[in-house]
Amino acid sequence: MTSSRTVHLAVYDTFADWETGHTTAHLARNGYTVRTVGPSREPVTTMGGLRVQPDLSLDELRAQDSALLILTGADAWDTGDALAPFARAARGFLDAGVPVAAICGATAGLAREGLLDGRTHTSAVSFYLAATGYAGGSRYVDADAVTDGGAAGGGGGLITAGPTEPVAFAREVFALLGVYDAKKLDAWYRLFHDSDASAYEVLEGE
Repeated sequence: MTSSRTVHLAVYDTFADWETGHTTAHLARNGYTVRTVGPSREPVTTMGGLRVQPDLSLDELRAQDSALLILTGADAWDTGDALAPFARAARGFLDAGVPVAAICGATAGLAREGLLDGRTHTSAVSFYLAATGYAGGSRYVDADAVTDGGAAGGGGGLITAGPTEPVAFAREVFALLGVYDAKKLDAWYRLFHDSDASAYEVLEGE
């Protein structure tokens, strides 16, 4: 694990815009720098049609410079091997003791890489991951988002979530990185997931 305050967000064509907005916005508000990592430094186009200029290319990414690698869904996770290098990068992060957070199609990429075989995890539905042929079906949990502290023998923590759970995904990231104490984290989740206006009182001064 590093002491870095930089979080790396993987970006690629058809990157699912909505899946990490809560995560990155509130990390940035709490002292983290979010840097985007693309297949190269060439611009990519998100699923919503936004053009993103990556801060660095994947071959420039180093686990020791990061507090977390975030992988989002994209059509390309299910249509070929174009994004497999990002799954391999996730392996390098976990081996270095630096956590990874994957949502939606990125969970299938990690499954194909063998990274879910020995870790508790979730995704959209169990049969989506089963179609990858991975060996981790017994570790699948039907939950909004899951954090596994690491495989036997060490390694960084791994967060997984399905595509409909961007708020729960963010909650797990904040808990893993210690962004909020338990009381504020609960209030944050109640506000953004449940629209509980009473949570504003707890979050005042955020």
